[in-house]
Parts: sequence; C-alpha cells; structure tokens
Amino acid sequence: MAPRLPLTVLATIDPVLRDSAVMGLVTDTPATVVLRHDILEDAMGDGEIRRVVIDGTGVVEDVRVPLEHACLSCAVREDALPTLRRLAADGRWDALALALPVSAESLPVTRALSGATSRGGELPGVRLASVLAVVDVETVVEDLLGDDLLEERDLALTGDDRRSVGEALAAQLAHADLVLTTGDVDLHPQGSDLVDHTRARDGLRQDGLHDLDVRSLLSTRHNSRRGEARLDPVQAAPTRSTSGSGVWTIELVDDRPVHPERFVDHVAALGSGRLRSRGVFWVADRPEAACAWDGAGGQLSIGTLGPWGRARPVTRLVVTGTGDEAPRLRAAFDRVLLTPEEMRRGPDAWAAHHDALEPWLGARESL
Repeated sequence: MAPRLPLTVLATIDPVLRDSAVMGLVTDTPATVVLRHDILEDAMGDGEIRRVVIDGTGVVEDVRVPLEHACLSCAVREDALPTLRRLAADGRWDALALALPVSAESLPVTRALSGATSRGGELPGVRLASVLAVVDVETVVEDLLGDDLLEERDLALTGDDRRSVGEALAAQLAHADLVLTTGDVDLHPQGSDLVDHTRARDGLRQDGLHDLDVRSLLSTRHNSRRGEARLDPVQAAPTRSTSGSGVWTIELVDDRPVHPERFVDHVAALGSGRLRSRGVFWVADRPEAACAWDGAGGQLSIGTLGPWGRARPVTRLVVTGTGDEAPRLRAAFDRVLLTPEEMRRGPDAWAAHHDALEPWLGARESL
C-alpha cells in the first residue's frame, strides 16, 4: 500500500505572510503542492472561490469556481476536498498543503479534514499532518489586542463577517500545532512574548520563515482531539504568567457563580480594553449551564456551552494583556461573584429571579 500523503493546513491574517509561507513550502520541498483558497463575494452576496494550485515549478492552476454560498465551510466541502483528492491521486507530488483564505480560522477546516482523512473518508490517501499559523512579532500586539475589524483592513471573509482582527488571530494562534514567527524578536520582545502567552500550551514555536523545517512539519500527525481541547473554554489555562517585556497573563478562578445583575453591570470592566481573555463561568440563576467567555480585539463573546455534566462548575477567566489592567480585572472579578451570604441562600432563592442574562444566553430553564 502506498504511503498516505501528508497534508499541512496554513492559517494567517496577512496575505503577504501567507504568500511568503507558500513560497517557502514549495521552495524547500519542490515535491509539495499547495492549494490556496480565497473566498470572493459580489454585491449581490453570490460567492465564488479563487483556487490557485502552486508547486515548485510555479502556478499549476488559477481558476474561479462558483460557490453555493460565500462561506468557509462551503469552500472546503465544495472545492477543497475534491481538489485535494485529485491532487493526491495525480502522482506528481508527495506532500500537500492547504493555504486557507486570509483570516480564516483553522479549527473548523481541520474538523472537516479529520473526518475526510479517516477510514472511509473522502481523502483515503491523505494524512492530516499539521496545522501551521504564521504571525509577525512586529505587528502582533496591535493585531491581537487592537480593535480593528477585519472589514476595516479588507480581510473579512464575507460581507457579513464582523469579526475583529484579534478574534481571528487569537483562534489561529491557540489552535496551531506550530506557530511560525517573522520579524526580529530582539527588536520586538513584547510581540514575541505575546505570541508565547497566547499560543497553544502543547504547541511548538519556530522563529524565522526561512528556517522552517518543512520535512519535520510533514512527518508529524495532527491530533484532532488535542486541537479541539486547545480552544475549549472549559480547559483554558495560562501558557505563561509573566515576562520581562510587560506581557502578563492572570488566571481569575473561583468555585462560586456570578451574580447575574452584577455580571451585567461589570462585564465591560472585565472584558473591555486591550486584552485577550477566554474561559468559562456559571450563573447563580442557571446553575446547570456552562457558559463560555471569549474576548480579543476589543470584542467579547459569551454564550452557553451546555450542561456541566460530571464537571464541577467553576468560574475561570484567563486574561492576557500588556498594560496596567490586572488590578482592575481582579477587583471586577470579585464584585461579580456571589458573596458568602448569597451562597448560603441556596439555589431556591433564584427561582423567581429576573433573568438579566436572557438577551445574551437565551431563556433559562426552570430551577
């Protein structure tokens, strides 16, 4: 049986970095073929994808294909999977790479690829080897902690993409098996440290685009279970806590739930500013629900994950920043938690309580 071709997934928020990484892949290993995707949308909302196939000889294909909908999942389902299968069967190459549209998050794509490369999947001759994110240490502080929207930089995937630059970059860094940095880390120590504070704890880092060991990258195997865990808010934990450049990460944790009204009153103090934050919390008047917290690029998202199940409820936020916000965050965190007296009243005290978080979390179940 022929060996399965390794597949690397590449994610960036910068088209120049993406093209540089693609050139590095095909230059270092000429037998690698890269499928590069860009999602395009016209004024009517109709979508198409630009498919560019590149190897060591140059551009092999450059075509535009209509999409049923202008979305990443459609692009993967309708074009990436059949194209990768065709390239794997061609026989000219011994490795594959998928360069995602700029600002696309890698986790949803690898979910589809993990299924397709498993037994009985669409890509029987392919092995999902690794997920690579490329980031510039010179710009990462502003990219991750600033409040620019993707649409303001002309990087939005579709017309209704309202994500911030930081939101997209945070997801890429946290999910990657390997974070590859560009720029001078000695000249930009804060950016370098911020990468270490926000990348996956069990991931790797390499500095220098031209020093990438592509063969080692292709020899690994992406663990989809670990990849999912890296972005699971229940498992959020600090990668590093302090650094000499002024980057810090604090873990705010308590077994008490938040008070719904005080949470609404102080959520801006906890979630606003130049911060990267993620974690999980529970609310006194909906004790069975695990709630997710995810903030970056000046935006905050909260929502319900589902029941806690066998897990013990906890309120835990992991926050990274570069300024003097840590004392304010600790004080705000303490204010939103139930007091010992409120805890002693028990869950029955919340049965007829006004549901202050219904606009964000939906209607609660009866206590």
